[in-house]
Amino acid sequence: MTCVAAIEMGGTKVSLTVGTGPGDCIPPIVFPTTTPDETLKTILVQLSALRAVRPFDRVGVASFGPLGVDPTRSDWGRIGSTPKPGWSGADVAGVLGRLNLPIVIETDVNAAAMGERRWGAGIGLDSLAYVTVGTGVGVGLVIDGRPVHGLAHPEAGHLRVRRLPGDDFPGRCPWHADCLEGMICGPALAERRGVAGQMLVDNDPVFDLAGSYLGQALAGVVLVASPQMIVVGGGVGARAAVLAAALSSLRVELNGYVADLPREGDYVVRPGLGDYSGLFGAMTLARQMDRLQSFA
Repeated sequence: MTCVAAIEMGGTKVSLTVGTGPGDCIPPIVFPTTTPDETLKTILVQLSALRAVRPFDRVGVASFGPLGVDPTRSDWGRIGSTPKPGWSGADVAGVLGRLNLPIVIETDVNAAAMGERRWGAGIGLDSLAYVTVGTGVGVGLVIDGRPVHGLAHPEAGHLRVRRLPGDDFPGRCPWHADCLEGMICGPALAERRGVAGQMLVDNDPVFDLAGSYLGQALAGVVLVASPQMIVVGGGVGARAAVLAAALSSLRVELNGYVADLPREGDYVVRPGLGDYSGLFGAMTLARQMDRLQSFA
């Protein structure tokens, strides 16, 4: 099997490994995401060292976005307008091109959807949505076994949601204020409660509220993309109260319209790959690079 390098670049940390799959890879190396220059240099140093131990012939990258994912455009592999200081316009693909190997680059959530379909909760499905609720909110989509692209890539974390009665929180999104991300991302929940997110107990009512908003967005994903499964991850998404409230809200929003919606525990699920959906999604993309590019 093809041995590849896989990189997941998140807003707070980077993970990378080399191998052929979850059961055959070097233990993931994790380090903080700092400045573009420092972070990308560290990636190059780590991959060069790993290459001497276990040679690889291509690289898969799953990155936070927004991100240029169309290889025919001049912004391919560059970070778009992001609130992360210093990263807007960062040329991720250009720097990693110094490895002189084929590179495939994808959003972290689209890659996570690919990873879950290949090795995680959605093995064998033709379509799958991956939703992460953490520092930000992102939605990745795989349809017919390929990540969804078009004008750009899915950005369903910025869908508008209907305010719940009595909720006057202004929202934290710098572009839309009270979109889904602005209302339920980790920093928004911390601001709502006035404490750091990790200090919130599992039964805090704010997680029920977050799940109710999330369910609204999941209904939109179901009605527009009709995925066979929705996988929910991220630090906030991992809270049991969030997932339970989201399932309830999804049912209310659909109101029986999607009559053949699978049982709750079989449709909206936790990641089968845990925290490594994006990393092994990057590996999936690298291993399937030739097949995916043949559809372009």
